[in-house]
Amino acid sequence: MTQKSHRISNAFTLVELLVVIAIIGVLVGLLLPAVQAAREAARRCSCSNNLAQLGLAVHNFEFSMEHLPSGSINPTGPVLNEPVGQHVGYLVQLCPYVEQRGIADQFDIALGTYAPDNAPARAQTIPTFLCPSFPFGQNQDNSSGLTNYAGCHHHTEATIDANNSGLLFLNSRVRYGDITDGSSHTILIGEMTPEQSSLGWASGTRASLRNTGTFGGTVMTPDNTQQNDVNAIDPGNAGEVDNGEMASDYVGGFASKHQGGAQFCFADGSVRFLTHSIDATLFQNLGHREDGAMMGTEY
Repeated sequence: MTQKSHRISNAFTLVELLVVIAIIGVLVGLLLPAVQAAREAARRCSCSNNLAQLGLAVHNFEFSMEHLPSGSINPTGPVLNEPVGQHVGYLVQLCPYVEQRGIADQFDIALGTYAPDNAPARAQTIPTFLCPSFPFGQNQDNSSGLTNYAGCHHHTEATIDANNSGLLFLNSRVRYGDITDGSSHTILIGEMTPEQSSLGWASGTRASLRNTGTFGGTVMTPDNTQQNDVNAIDPGNAGEVDNGEMASDYVGGFASKHQGGAQFCFADGSVRFLTHSIDATLFQNLGHREDGAMMGTEY
């Protein structure tokens, strides 16, 4: 009687193969958010480092000149968001202190930001002035490099002028002794999301200055009433499209591409992440150098 031979197969069945593929797909789906979160964390860390460098540059500037840089250099005020005038921003003055001596030497402050002779320097894209999470480095006509780091000129929405309450405003020459609220309780520079029509990092207009009147497109009213600023650029679309035309005297507040808030460099050089849920009165107090408010240590 012959015995039947049994052949053992070493291959996967179709069902087993499909199960393995499904498991791999689920694992990849679970892994992708973690990878994206890790990338955003790295970009946020790089952004924080940029702000720290700018804070150090301001300190070195103050050590050399005995005052902070001017938010905007212009013969008269208020400063409007128009390419007319001198409008030399604080970032131009900081160029020698952030390893951009070549750009500083090619920029004639006396001629003004929009002078043809300053066009090549103004058009430069400087990585230190940009948040890695922001997708653009140039404005829409490629005439100016952009920046995500705005000096704080005032504690509420107001035009950029010589009587502002912040640290960087029209022809300002603030010294550390003038910051009576304390340098650790006063915002120096914060994140913003520029629109594509921005006048660029070199312009001492809303292109490089903002106030604590709005945060993330929300008006920071003292009673904490949440309301959208109809003039503010939507931080979710900023840099991609312009949401209508804004008044030339409108400045606007801070915002970022980071989830839940934005990073700020304080006058003492420290960098902190402030969330959108911050108390409105506290946020405005942080934008005022001498309001006399009693400040805590946690924001």
